[in-house]
Amino acid sequence: MNKKVKILTALTALLLIVFSGEAYSQEQQKTDTISIQTSAVCGMCKERLESKMAFAKGVTSVELDNKTKVLTVTYRPEKTTPEKLKSAVTKIGYDADEMPADQKAYEKLPACCKKDKAPH
Repeated sequence: MNKKVKILTALTALLLIVFSGEAYSQEQQKTDTISIQTSAVCGMCKERLESKMAFAKGVTSVELDNKTKVLTVTYRPEKTTPEKLKSAVTKIGYDADEMPADQKAYEKLPACCKKDKAPH
């Protein structure tokens, strides 16, 4: 009987370790998504925004819809905030919702990426 109790105790402890580790890893992988209205106008804008935002701290995925100009960013909230993500977009040279593009970064954009150009 004593051996059965030891085995049952060991199995219970093992299960607790496994399930607590799984819960911890799920908590660590929690992500949020934000949609940011940008001033992007072309395919070069899409490439630029997606490639540069992919390296922003906490970002797990990023995609720009050229038709709507909406940048969808999935990120880890323990690593960054929506405000920091919008700020990163402005530093690339594009408007981000109500935040205007950083002027110096905007001036460095190719002519086809300027917001006064028609979408193409």
